[in-house]
Amino acid sequence: MLTFSAIENNQQIPANFIYLQEIIPDIVYDLRYFSVENFIGTFIPGYEAGLLIITLEAAMALKCVQHELKYSGLALKVFDAYRPQRAVDFFKKWAHTPNDLRNKSTYYPNLDKQDIFPLGYLLELSTHSRGSTVDLTIINLSDGTELDMGTVFDFFDILSATASLGINAQQRANRLLLRTVMQKHGFIGVEEEWWHFTLKNEPYPNTWFDFVIK
Repeated sequence: MLTFSAIENNQQIPANFIYLQEIIPDIVYDLRYFSVENFIGTFIPGYEAGLLIITLEAAMALKCVQHELKYSGLALKVFDAYRPQRAVDFFKKWAHTPNDLRNKSTYYPNLDKQDIFPLGYLLELSTHSRGSTVDLTIINLSDGTELDMGTVFDFFDILSATASLGINAQQRANRLLLRTVMQKHGFIGVEEEWWHFTLKNEPYPNTWFDFVIK
């Protein structure tokens, strides 16, 4: 049974959700939805602070990933974690406004925006809203540069598929490294997006939350 937990803005986050920075103080992040640097081009509803919220279980698993990467001079960079359902609803509304194409050339150059949901690039019920999904990449600790993954984050195209044949050998190796280290510590990826991972044993597999990030 699907359960929605709608929480008022003035209430605290649910039990077992934490701020990722509390568990991994040195985590690097680039919160695209708390900015205009995203596929829509505006701040997204539900993101009212530059903070990462996630379940404790997912945070502890990410801490293990970060620890392992550091041995190789690497680290994680997170783009998104918990996502309020209201943000997903905003995405759906945007997908039905055909004249707003401000960031098409960067994020979906080969796709009609009305097809983004039907083709599964975005879902009406996102695993992010369950609290144990993250979008992320790998960076070099020495200078903070991202490993070349072949596409930008949130690139709605077949090139974003983890095993895409349209990328070069180094890009494929970088994606495999990310997939391998995340799977080792309990996360499952999706074939369509090299950056997207959900904790296999997530604590809220049937609950989508809608509290504001603040």
